[in-house]
Amino acid sequence: MALAQAANVVEKIVGHDNSAITQQDVSSFPSGGEDDTMKALVWMGKNQVKIVDTPKPKLVEDRDVILKVTGSTVCGSDLHLLHGAIIEMQKGDILGHEFCGEAAVVGRAVHNVQVGKRYVASFQIACGDCWYCERKLSSQCAKTNANTLEKTMYGGQTAAMFGYAHFTGGFAGGQAEYVRVPMGDVNLLEIPEHVPDEKDVLATSYHCVVDTGVEKDDSVAIFGAGPIGQMAGVFALEQGAKKIIFVDTEPRLSIIKSRFPTDKLELVDYKKLSNGLTSKNTVVTRLKELCDGRGPDVALECAAGEYAKSWLHWLEMTTGLETDTSELINEMIESVRSFGRCGVTGIYTGFTNHFNIGSLMQRGIRLIGNGQAPVHLYWKDLLQAIEKGTLDPMQMVSHRVRLEDLDKVYYAFDKKQDGMQKVFVETKFSYPASKDSPALTRF
Repeated sequence: MALAQAANVVEKIVGHDNSAITQQDVSSFPSGGEDDTMKALVWMGKNQVKIVDTPKPKLVEDRDVILKVTGSTVCGSDLHLLHGAIIEMQKGDILGHEFCGEAAVVGRAVHNVQVGKRYVASFQIACGDCWYCERKLSSQCAKTNANTLEKTMYGGQTAAMFGYAHFTGGFAGGQAEYVRVPMGDVNLLEIPEHVPDEKDVLATSYHCVVDTGVEKDDSVAIFGAGPIGQMAGVFALEQGAKKIIFVDTEPRLSIIKSRFPTDKLELVDYKKLSNGLTSKNTVVTRLKELCDGRGPDVALECAAGEYAKSWLHWLEMTTGLETDTSELINEMIESVRSFGRCGVTGIYTGFTNHFNIGSLMQRGIRLIGNGQAPVHLYWKDLLQAIEKGTLDPMQMVSHRVRLEDLDKVYYAFDKKQDGMQKVFVETKFSYPASKDSPALTRF
C-alpha cells in the first residue's frame, strides 16, 4: 500500500508541473514512531477545530523546505475557515496561513535557504517564473494552484495558499510544529537577527491602501477595525490621508481610539445606527455628514462578505442563494463621493445579490478588487521598514498563546472575547518573547 501511495504522489508531481501537492499526499508517506509526529490545528467541520498529533511533513520535491515553526498567527481571515465560509474545506486540513520559523530540512535544489536560519513564509505559494511571478504579482501565480473549480468560478485562478482550503490548492498550513514550504527558494524571506518573530510584514493592509490609491488629503472610511483595517489606517495616514473613519463596533472601536491621533480620527458604531432604506440615521448618512456632505474620498473594505446585517441576506446565505452579502460593498459605494474609490480586501468567495450597480455606474465610482496581496511585491520593503523601526506591527498584536491551546483560542476569538485582535501563536520551538510581546495567555 505504501508503494502505491508513493507512486500516486510521483504521478502528481510529474503530471502537473509544479501543481499543488496536498497535505493528504504528504501525510500518506509511512511514519514510524512518536518522533515522526507533530502537533497541529486541523479543521474538523463547520465551527469545529482540534489540536491533533499528525505525521510531520517530508520533502516531496527538490525545491521544498521543511520549516520548524517558531511562530504563527490567528486573525479574522482564519474565522472564515472556522465558519466553513470558504468552500472545499476537508476534515483534517491543517490551518494557518501566516507563519515563520527555522529551516529544518532543505531540498537539494534550494540554494538560498540555510538550515538553522529564520525565515518568514509568504502566505501565498508562488513558482517564481510564470508571467505573474516575473512581475512580482505572486498572488496570481499561474502554476501552483491546480483547483479547477476556482478557475471555472472566477474565469482565472489565484496562487495556492497555505492552510486555506483545497479551493486554493490544499496545502497544509503553519499552525503546526512543522510545515512544508514548496518552492522554498521563492517563498521564504530571511528574518534579520534583531527582528523578533512577533513582527509581521503586513502586505495585505499595505496593498489595500496602495492598490486603491489613497492620496494626500484624502478622507478614508475603513469598514472593519480588526488587524487588517487597523494597519490600513496606519498606512493611509502615511500616504497623507487627512481623516480616517473606522466603521465597526465595540470593543474594537475603543482599541482604535487608543492608538490613533484624535485630530485625524472619527468612529462610527454601526450597531447604533439603522439599516433601513428610509432611515436618515444610517452608516451612509453618517459618513456623508463627517465628510462635508459629499462623503469620503476612499472606502476600504477590511471585514469580509460573510457577515449579513439584514434578515434577507442572512436568509439567502443560509439557504445557499448567495455566498457573500453585498451590504458592506453597497454602503461603501453609496457613501463615497462621486468619482470616489472603493477597495475590497476583505475575503469574498463567490456570488452576491442586490448589488447596487446603478450607483456604481451613475456616480462614477471606482470599485477595486484588491485581491490577495502580492506579498513578493512588498515584503522586502516592509521588512526593511520594520528593521529600521519606522513600522511597528506589534501595535495590532493583542495576545500571545500556545499552539496546544489553539482550538480554544479560535472559539474565544470568534466570540470577540477579551478584545482579541491579532494573536501570536508560540510553539515549543519559539524564542523567548520580545519585550513588546503581550504576556502569554493560557486557555
